[in-house]
Amino acid sequence: MDRIELYRIFAKVVDCASFTRAADMLGLPRSSVSAAVQELEGRLGTRLLNRTTRKVAPTSDGAAFHLRCLRLIADVEEAEGLFRQTATSLAGTLRVDVPGRVGRLIVAPALPDFLERHPGLQIELGVTDRAVNLVEDSLDCALRVGPLAQSSLIARPLGALPLINVASPAYLARHGTPRGPEELGAHWAVNYISPTSGRTEPWEWQEGGRLRDCPMRSRVAVNSAEAYIACCLAGLGMIQIPAYDVRAELGSGALTEILPEHRAAPMPLTLLYPHRRHLSRRVQAFAGWLAGLMQREALLEAGGGA
Repeated sequence: MDRIELYRIFAKVVDCASFTRAADMLGLPRSSVSAAVQELEGRLGTRLLNRTTRKVAPTSDGAAFHLRCLRLIADVEEAEGLFRQTATSLAGTLRVDVPGRVGRLIVAPALPDFLERHPGLQIELGVTDRAVNLVEDSLDCALRVGPLAQSSLIARPLGALPLINVASPAYLARHGTPRGPEELGAHWAVNYISPTSGRTEPWEWQEGGRLRDCPMRSRVAVNSAEAYIACCLAGLGMIQIPAYDVRAELGSGALTEILPEHRAAPMPLTLLYPHRRHLSRRVQAFAGWLAGLMQREALLEAGGGA
């Protein structure tokens, strides 16, 4: 059996955590899958998998080799399709991670368009707000919203999402509508704690070309966008939120934009890659599509926020 086929079988066993499931997915006898892994371990001179009656898991060497296998398999697939220039020639799996609400509200609803353009591709879409390691998690790319920490990752700016200030009608009926930043001291906010830094974000606005900020009184602080919006809907305070996040609530009247002349700076959108090597055509195609999608969202919201 050739090396690439051994790599494919080993990678499938790790992904499935089972020889039997991997064999079923590959259409091979279980004995052939087991023999392939044993042959690979013999070639490498190290144990790649820990086997129990209930589960198969990679050893430390196996986990490291699994990451290399995924890259090698992707490179081989790319090389095999190098001279096929049609969109339908793109094939394989893309592993992508996006923030929770961006994934649910923007990316997932638009994915049928991308997959219709490239019917040979499959997407493994991670939707999470936690920090991920692109290399350790075997990701091809990840979308991030907001300022980036220093890292060795390659960053491609995609634009920015406008932020708006909103409050519920119940809050405004009880506390009044602020007319400018000078009145913020008399109001309440739902504070947002960054899940990555643990920092409570101040209230921000742009004034005279400069970014200003101030701490706000608050009875509740949260660390997720879902809870942030829910507390605002409950009348617990004002919030600053990407406009796309509350499009439905603004349309129904459940939330109202306030201080439209004093918005915070837009949040940068960035697509991250794990290395500087030549990007596969799969990743290039997805990156181009995602850039267009996010720019359309930003332009749509820039016109008015609703």
